[in-house]
Amino acid sequence: MGRQHWKKIWIGSAGNMVEWYDWFVYASFATYFAGAFFPDGNPTAQLMNTAGIFAVGFFMRPVGGWLLGRVGDRRGRKSALTLTVTLMSASAVLIAVAPTYAVAGYGGALVLLVARLLQGLSVGGEYAASATYLTEASAPRHRGFASSFQYVSMTAGQILGLGLQILLQRTMSDEALHSYGWRIPFVVGALGAAVVFYLRRSMLETDVYEADATGGEERGTLRALWRHRREAFLVMALTMGGTVAYYTYTTYLTKYLSNSAGLPKQTATLVSFTALIVFACLQPLAGSLSDRIGRRPLLITFAVGSTVLTVPIMTLLRRADSFWPALGLSLLALVVVTGYTSINACVKAELFPTGVRALGVALPYALANALFGGTAEYVALWFKNAGAESGFFWYVAGCAAVSLVVYITMRETRDLDLTRVKAEEASRLTPAS
Repeated sequence: MGRQHWKKIWIGSAGNMVEWYDWFVYASFATYFAGAFFPDGNPTAQLMNTAGIFAVGFFMRPVGGWLLGRVGDRRGRKSALTLTVTLMSASAVLIAVAPTYAVAGYGGALVLLVARLLQGLSVGGEYAASATYLTEASAPRHRGFASSFQYVSMTAGQILGLGLQILLQRTMSDEALHSYGWRIPFVVGALGAAVVFYLRRSMLETDVYEADATGGEERGTLRALWRHRREAFLVMALTMGGTVAYYTYTTYLTKYLSNSAGLPKQTATLVSFTALIVFACLQPLAGSLSDRIGRRPLLITFAVGSTVLTVPIMTLLRRADSFWPALGLSLLALVVVTGYTSINACVKAELFPTGVRALGVALPYALANALFGGTAEYVALWFKNAGAESGFFWYVAGCAAVSLVVYITMRETRDLDLTRVKAEEASRLTPAS
């Protein structure tokens, strides 16, 4: 890959990292600020309240997917990526200054809700814009490798959040963290977003986008997407199992280890931090492998592994009583999930022509995440609160089984030429005269 390709990947990944740092910091610090915005009571109930607001952010993602996907297809990937990081910066500032329940009653929770809505709007467009940008910016024979950096950067954002959490846990008292320390990561996120905004203003547009002139006024419209509704439904179906498994073993893992397995918060955080570092390193390796053997073998491996292993892994994790058993099981789960995360960005982008690619990835992916990814943590806590926690394990396995059927029947996308728009695709995107 040439220098320009690496530059595009670096800038796209850096912005994606900050976006997802802000998104995941909410989840990783929820155990500290859950009590700040709601009345005293059952800690699990407080977590359910903050998890509910976390899920609300996901329901805003389809709106963001539509609006920012349209911007990405009509104005360019660069414009969409710059707008997403601006929205994310604003949401981080709102959370950092939100008043507590003791100061403003439920007014603080309302500010938190508005911030999550902005984050949902931003991330709804960020995923598709970065997936499309990274896929189009790479050399054709390295699309799997290049697009894997989306989850490298997403995971790096979470690693930074967890790393900051570990640092704060070791330098601040538990009382200070619950009082005001949880605001620090959101201030850091706002500053990071400002830096990325500057970087993205100078980023280069992809050659694939600039070379494509088809579609006219229908670029990035719902009408154009409807002509590719089969591919859109395919994106939703192949996302279902992957997003539930990913959020289970990343955002929910720390809470599960502390709230269910009984590990100290510091130990649970360190397990997640260490496992995610290894997970991030696996992404380019698996992405590169997909460039050699295809996308479907990796997706099928993930789905089979997640269907068969989720219940035993989660059951054993609940019994893990120290760092090493918890880490080993977490790594096993994340190795399985890598079959999905490393290549899902390019697979979805490869399904659509250039004129509707950003919207085609954004909207159906955001819908699937609203239904399954965003609710995963809430569903897990609901099962726990109902005294039937193992039901959640079977739910995750069932979602993976549904996606397995899709992976087996879908076409291979590795060798598709993104620069060539077939005649029938052009006719779909061009209004009849």
